[in-house]
Amino acid sequence: MPQQTTGLRDRILDTALELAEASSWERLRLHRVAEALDITLDEVRQHFRQKDDLAEAWFDRADRSMLVAERSAGFLYQPLHVRLGQVIADWLAALAPHRRVTREMLACKLEPGHIHLQVPGILRVSRTVQWFREAACQDSTGLRRILDETALTAIYLAVFARWLFDDSANGVRSRQHLDTALRRCFGTGAAAVETPPGPEGTSAGAGVSEPADPDMA
Repeated sequence: MPQQTTGLRDRILDTALELAEASSWERLRLHRVAEALDITLDEVRQHFRQKDDLAEAWFDRADRSMLVAERSAGFLYQPLHVRLGQVIADWLAALAPHRRVTREMLACKLEPGHIHLQVPGILRVSRTVQWFREAACQDSTGLRRILDETALTAIYLAVFARWLFDDSANGVRSRQHLDTALRRCFGTGAAAVETPPGPEGTSAGAGVSEPADPDMA
């Protein structure tokens, strides 16, 4: 995709978010976005077929930010629940600048008449959870994978719902809830010692002492 095309797509999304912050997601209209950018509505349509596509692009941006976030050199040697906590926290941090608008986007999706938005939303949840697992190097398979995915999805949705209304500094209450839930679910048993494979099938943590948990606040 040409650089100018990618740039315009991001500018459309950024402008829509700014206009929604000034009013609300409900009041946002695509023709206002076009006017603010001095482009035609058809140029908006070429990137976003409907307003909800802007919301999807916003969550795509969070996925991308989480995947490229810088992490410490010892990240892979941390316990699984710590790695999962970090990647989910990175995802939430990407949405934090527009928390209220994010909440309004989801409220729009959940309206009774918006079934056409809710079905793709379910698929998005599954896709994002898969990226959490990849970023945290959670390599379980078979029945263990099914149980892990189910538990992680439940934790993610519960924490996300809490975070949307969390007025504590830097969302600390949501982070504490996240860390507690992950520790309870993935901090014991086989899941707690799962580490990505190193060279020649050895554990990435083989021969390396496990660092203490970082300050989660």
